Amino acid sequence: MGKAGCAPVNVAESDTRADVMNEPVGRRFEVLCPTPNILEVLMANHGVLHSMITRRRLLAAASAASVALSRPAWAQKMIDLPLPGGPDGRQITTAFPQKGPMILQRTRPPLLETPFEVFDKGTFTPNDQFYVRWHWALIPTDVETDKFTLTVRGHVNQTLTLSLQDILHGLPRVDLPAVNQCSGNSRGFFQPRVPGGEWANGAMGNALWTGVRLKDVLDKAGVKAGAVQVRFKGLDEPVVADAPHFMKSLDIDHARDGEVMIAYAMNGEQLPLVNGFPLRLVVPGWYATYWVKMLNDIEVLDQPDSNYWTKVAYTIPDTPHASIKPGETGVKMIPINRMVPRSFATNIASGGKVNTAAPVTVRGIAFGGDCGVERVDFSIDRGQSWHQTQLGKDEGKYGFRQWQTQLTLPAPGAYNFLVRCTNSNGVAQPEMPNWNPAGFMRNVTESIDIVAV
Repeated sequence: MGKAGCAPVNVAESDTRADVMNEPVGRRFEVLCPTPNILEVLMANHGVLHSMITRRRLLAAASAASVALSRPAWAQKMIDLPLPGGPDGRQITTAFPQKGPMILQRTRPPLLETPFEVFDKGTFTPNDQFYVRWHWALIPTDVETDKFTLTVRGHVNQTLTLSLQDILHGLPRVDLPAVNQCSGNSRGFFQPRVPGGEWANGAMGNALWTGVRLKDVLDKAGVKAGAVQVRFKGLDEPVVADAPHFMKSLDIDHARDGEVMIAYAMNGEQLPLVNGFPLRLVVPGWYATYWVKMLNDIEVLDQPDSNYWTKVAYTIPDTPHASIKPGETGVKMIPINRMVPRSFATNIASGGKVNTAAPVTVRGIAFGGDCGVERVDFSIDRGQSWHQTQLGKDEGKYGFRQWQTQLTLPAPGAYNFLVRCTNSNGVAQPEMPNWNPAGFMRNVTESIDIVAV
């Protein structure tokens, strides 16, 4: 694999760091790839630690070099995923730029799954192991940030063409923790099996997103009366000329609710290229299909969007839990939308062994979907009785929340540990799994087998 967008960084005169870093302006730094996080290099050279980058530093770093995507090499080792439809074996790869070990689901377009043990490390998913999902294989291999623009057009008072500098310096910055989850996360557990990426539970991640409100960008263009929806498109391209560009739409009131944002950073660092650098849409509480990556075009519509990716693809049965029987037809379909609650144990894998009659700590993560976590309960008697866990720090209603509990298994044998999240709207994970032909929105109460020895 080649180096990913390697380039020396020249600290420009306009970026006056001397007063904060005690370093003469104009010093030159060499950046090693394939992790081209220029900000970290600069900060490490000065021994400066920052939990959140400033807009000036992000802009200076981004404009000094391009970030590039190289063709992935062959995966390096294997992992077994307990999917009922198989195949169990999946490759682990470190071949993608700015990425650590990832489960390789597909190379073109990239589908990279987060190894599940990563979720036991904390509330926020590290950028280098944050899952990746693209729809088209034609993704820019580099982005020239000094030439990049975001266009706002359509049913607006004035068409806007915004540079990264306009966005970073011209609009208020906002921070928001939120879970990004693929609509088909856990599809590999659907029975009967359905087509699509056979994900286990790792097509999700939680990050602290930094950017600007979509509302502020739309207000800058001036939305005309009669606007109905807002449509978003990124830099990825269809593989054949007559295929539909990947575009997604939100209703105008949703787009202007003050929570939907345009992010330029995640977890205090610039977005990795394969996670949407330099800009991506963040739609908190909604599935990731709406979180358009490499966002460069926003169109305000005065009529409902009829493009393929909104009207046909990513639709679900308009039924409880989006569930139907295999083979059932004639069901009304609607666009997928809000996420539903989920919870997982993260420190004990299914089949794990613990000591009999000794306290054992079980911990994990939960999220409420489109709202916060109210409680997380567990059962070791197959749901006959439930007990409340202890919740960790609330980092925000759209993010992961850690939980933990201590239990003592009284006698040797196999136990089934169930975990269930109830969100702040009173919605709980169901006892039975849903089924639909697209493999969307799985959120059944999770279970793991624990063996007491």
